[in-house]
Amino acid sequence: MIDLNIKHYFSGREYAKEMTLPAAYYAETHVHKFDHLSILASGTVTVTLDGVAQTHVGPTCLTIRAGQVHRIEALTDSVWFCVHAHEGNDPDAVDRILVKEA
Repeated sequence: MIDLNIKHYFSGREYAKEMTLPAAYYAETHVHKFDHLSILASGTVTVTLDGVAQTHVGPTCLTIRAGQVHRIEALTDSVWFCVHAHEGNDPDAVDRILVKEA
């Protein structure tokens, strides 16, 4: 298991999750309940949205729509943020609230 060095940021009604993805590693395929912004702060990744893969070089910002099956694969060491509207401040609860169960 690789440590993604996950950090959680809460500010008012906003939440951001930061992940450090080492080259050749990927964030598991998943689906969110709500639209959200994703920011590739640095690095190069391939993002697969509903089966369509595109390569992105940071810094850049993408919109991930609710219900879109997506996966992020780091081609180089990368820093990725998911930014959501969220009113809580409990890091243990955010995935239960924002990620659809498989």
